[in-house]
Amino acid sequence: MLVGYSSSSEEDGEPGSEARSRNSRRSVEEDERSRDLPAKKKARTEELDPKTRLPLPGCLLSMFPDDDDEALTEDSSLHGGRIRSFKHERGNWATYVYLPYAPEKEFEELLEELLSTLGAHGLMLTQQEEFHLSLSQTVVLRHHWIQPFTQSLQSGLSQCRRFACSAATLKVYCNAERTRTFLGMEVSTGHAQLLDLVRLVDKTMTEFQLDTFYKEPSFHVSLAWCVGDQTEKMKELLQELQSLVDNREEGPFLLRLDCVEVRCRTGNKTFRFSLKTS
Repeated sequence: MLVGYSSSSEEDGEPGSEARSRNSRRSVEEDERSRDLPAKKKARTEELDPKTRLPLPGCLLSMFPDDDDEALTEDSSLHGGRIRSFKHERGNWATYVYLPYAPEKEFEELLEELLSTLGAHGLMLTQQEEFHLSLSQTVVLRHHWIQPFTQSLQSGLSQCRRFACSAATLKVYCNAERTRTFLGMEVSTGHAQLLDLVRLVDKTMTEFQLDTFYKEPSFHVSLAWCVGDQTEKMKELLQELQSLVDNREEGPFLLRLDCVEVRCRTGNKTFRFSLKTS
């Protein structure tokens, strides 16, 4: 029968037992160091100064913006008090089709007088950043639709010829949400050609199940805008404002728009479609 006994040498403290004890402790310590090694490496990595780490590429950072960035896009105070017609969502691009208007010096002088007169009556309007004549409503386009959408526009507009239209009558407009009021100049000539363009643009909109243009559009170039529904107050001043248009030293002002290309603005991208020369 085998019976376990404690080592007499360990109890008596013999020299051989001390050596064996030291070797045993050394072995245990080495085992512990080997087990701790990965953890120490990990801890060292975490203690590294963030400045020494390689930065993430911008394309990856843009995929995961801060929540604060998205909140800023909804802050109307950052956009002159304007309110979005639809909620901002990543991947959705506000899109519209239009004819650009390059302002002349006489137009700029007239606009300054109009804004001054409105301001004297307590209506402070903001001048448009750019001037154009809309051929569509503003719609929401998914990012992956941009290429086929613009290709469809290009195909439809490829046979359209250049023309000119003019405007001379002031008119007040308000958006569907009644959040902004506009002073515009309504088109008086070129209406038929504009309707032809709208029909082609509407065909593309229908193809992508988007809203088409108004059934009876009032083609115009917006000059300036203000926040809220100020329609009635501005209409009361139309006669006075129109006199500034009609009674100029050089004769009545006529806004002439040379329609040589159609543009499509989607997000921060602009696509241009040249019309055919006669």
